[in-house]
Amino acid sequence: MSVVKARALRKSMTPQEVKLWVHLRQLRPQGFHFRRQAPVDGYILDFVCFKHRLIVEVDGSQHGEDQQLGHDARRDAHFAANGFETLRFWNADVDLNLSAVVETIIARAYEKVEEDS
Repeated sequence: MSVVKARALRKSMTPQEVKLWVHLRQLRPQGFHFRRQAPVDGYILDFVCFKHRLIVEVDGSQHGEDQQLGHDARRDAHFAANGFETLRFWNADVDLNLSAVVETIIARAYEKVEEDS
């Protein structure tokens, strides 16, 4: 079921996810292969680099509501317990300062490489 949903989400990404995806794909030659809308452990991750165990989420306003905050915290804890780190950005961050979002992701990805060495 989640594979079908992930496939549908790939076809209907938000404008912010599309903007970020263009930049994340450009990181492949540097060794950072991100997958988009990847189903993992019953969740669908916006973007994930399995090699460096880095998750990137682009959140809309619903992620600021109490119920969603609790869900996100449980989800992030689940992945942290499995060695993943989650970076979360608001849609507005992607719209208003995409370069800073991309720089943050790249910096953390390289830090993860250093940690893995």
